[in-house]
Amino acid sequence: MEQISDKEIVHSNVTFESCEENGKNIQWFEESLEADLKWSLAINSVMYKGTTKFQDVALLDTKHFGKVLVIDGKMQSAENDEFIYHESLVHPALLLHDKPKTVFIMGGGEGSAAREALKHYSIEKVVMSDIDQEVVNICRKHLTANQEAFADNRLHVIINDAKMELEKSESKYDVIAGDLSDTREGGPCNHLYFKSFYESVIKPKLNENGIFVTQAGFAGILSHKGLFSSIYNTTKQVFKYVIAYTAHVPSFADTRGWVLASDQPFKLDAEVLEKRIKERINGELQYLDADFMLSRTVMNKTVDTSLLNETNILTEENEKFLFGHGLLAADSV
Repeated sequence: MEQISDKEIVHSNVTFESCEENGKNIQWFEESLEADLKWSLAINSVMYKGTTKFQDVALLDTKHFGKVLVIDGKMQSAENDEFIYHESLVHPALLLHDKPKTVFIMGGGEGSAAREALKHYSIEKVVMSDIDQEVVNICRKHLTANQEAFADNRLHVIINDAKMELEKSESKYDVIAGDLSDTREGGPCNHLYFKSFYESVIKPKLNENGIFVTQAGFAGILSHKGLFSSIYNTTKQVFKYVIAYTAHVPSFADTRGWVLASDQPFKLDAEVLEKRIKERINGELQYLDADFMLSRTVMNKTVDTSLLNETNILTEENEKFLFGHGLLAADSV
C-alpha cells in the first residue's frame, strides 16, 4: 500500500494533505463539496491512485469509512455505508417488478450494484457495462465484499460506454439501473442523463412492464436543485409513472436521491413488498424493509415543492453540472 509523505499532493482532482497531531503524522483526503465547502477524511493508506483514459481514480483506506473509492476527486462509495446507496438503487426496482429475470447496470464498476441484484433468486442474467476497465480491475482486486458477485456466472461484465452497449445489443431487460457518477463538466457519463437517451435508448430496451432506475445526485434540502429535481423532471417527460426517493448516506455528507420510472403503474403495497423480500432475496438486507422503503418516497415540503415545480429538462443543449470537473475538462484548463 502506498503512503503519501509530502505535505500536500494534488493528483489532478485528488488532493491529500499531511499534518501532525499529538506527535503523530496523520494523512488526510480532502474533498471539495462546493466552491466554499470542503471536508476531510483521515486515511491509513492510499491503496491505489492513478489516471485512467477517462478519469482520476483513487482507492483509499480511511479511518472512519473503511475503503473509499474516489473518482475525479469525488467520493463514489465507502465500504462501511455503501450498502445504503446500493440497496436503495437496486432493490426497489426489482421488488416492484412482478418477476425480474434480467438486469442491465450502467456503470457500477465496483460491483456493488451487481452484488445486490444477484441476491434475487429470480435473476438469470446481470449485464454490467462500465466504460473504465481499470476501475473494474481495481475494485475487483481490493473490494472483497464483491468478489463473490464477480465470480457469479450470471454476471456479464462488459467494458464499454453503456449507451453504445445498449444501442448495439438486441437484448431487452426487465430492469435497467444507472449506477453512474454525477454530471460534471468533462465527466464521462453526462450523456446518460439526457432526455434523448431515456427516450431513444433506455425505453426501447426495456421489456414490457420494465423498470428504469437511476441514481439522481444529491437530494438534500440545500442540494436537491443541483441535479435531483432536473433528473426527476426529465424522466417524467419520457415515462408515464415516475417516483423519486431518497436516503441519507453518511459518507456523502448529504442525502442522495434516486428516480424510478415505468410505463406501468407501481404497486406500492407494503405487505406485498415485504412478502417479496422474504421470498425472493437470498440473505438479509441491511438497510431496507418494505415500510422503510415506501417511507423514502415521502419528501420534506421544500424538496417536494421543488420536484412539483421543476421545469428544467436535461438535453444535449441544456446540460447541468455539479461542482467539480472531470478529466476532459481538467485537461483543457
